[in-house]
Amino acid sequence: MDAPLLLIDAASLYFRAYYGVPESITAPDGTPVNAVRGFTDMIARLIEARHPSRLVACLDLDWRPAFRVAAIPSYKAHRVAPGAADVEDVPDTLSPQVPVILKVLAAAGLATAGAVGYEADDVLGTLAAAECRDPVEVVSGDRDLFQVVRTEPTPVRVVYVGRGLAKAEVIGPAELASRYGLPEAGAGPGYADLAALRGDPSDGLPGVPGIGEKTAATLISRFGSVEGLLAALDDPRSALAPGTRAKLAAARDYLAVAPTVVRVATDAPVRQDRADTLPSTPADPAALTALQHDWGLGSAVDRLIASLQARR
Repeated sequence: MDAPLLLIDAASLYFRAYYGVPESITAPDGTPVNAVRGFTDMIARLIEARHPSRLVACLDLDWRPAFRVAAIPSYKAHRVAPGAADVEDVPDTLSPQVPVILKVLAAAGLATAGAVGYEADDVLGTLAAAECRDPVEVVSGDRDLFQVVRTEPTPVRVVYVGRGLAKAEVIGPAELASRYGLPEAGAGPGYADLAALRGDPSDGLPGVPGIGEKTAATLISRFGSVEGLLAALDDPRSALAPGTRAKLAAARDYLAVAPTVVRVATDAPVRQDRADTLPSTPADPAALTALQHDWGLGSAVDRLIASLQARR
């Protein structure tokens, strides 16, 4: 397979780094840098393992977009910081590390991308949907991104790191179909609609009461989409069982708006800070060395540089 375009769900990885690396890892002044060290090491390991030709770290410029909240007000409501309506509740020792992560990426010459008013998922979805040259690998610990997998016109796979990078799973349409009982053709979009029916407490999505994952997969396999289900609900001759029909009817208002929230955007106004070609040497070696020294990033930066140089 040709060298892929690697799309990184940056927040997913740096949250995992923060919780996976001890906070006792600090800069010379005592400031925790566990997320920076862990994230930098993850990027180096991914470059070593996946051999990408291009890489983009995708950012959350709006973690709780207005259009999703307007559709379902409970969307991520439990993650809002106390007393701050639009601010995510992030650990106090993680927030200061994010700007350092961005500086490391810039000094290394690795592209970042975001879209005003959209989440990183939408940036990932838009870049993956637009790619017509190279295979795409989306790296995330978020199952929501399973919906972007496809076979054509270029393959898109998810490198799922939900159990850690060492146990990463590569998920494509065949694996997704097998895991969730969906048709392989259209498994990606099918997963999004399955997720809408099942719901997701971690995102504040209620789902359809009484419809679990297996029933959701059966319904999507039979009727194709949430829209297909709503059409079947309006057709008294459709093959919906009476109990299922009653559950869907009770959740009609939710089903009318859920796809807007659950499906990632594929047309977000993405802005990228630089070309996505993976460099063979850091863009600004002096700045990267200074960051390594000032923040005590040690072997993580060395490994990142080595991973780039190995591509020569």
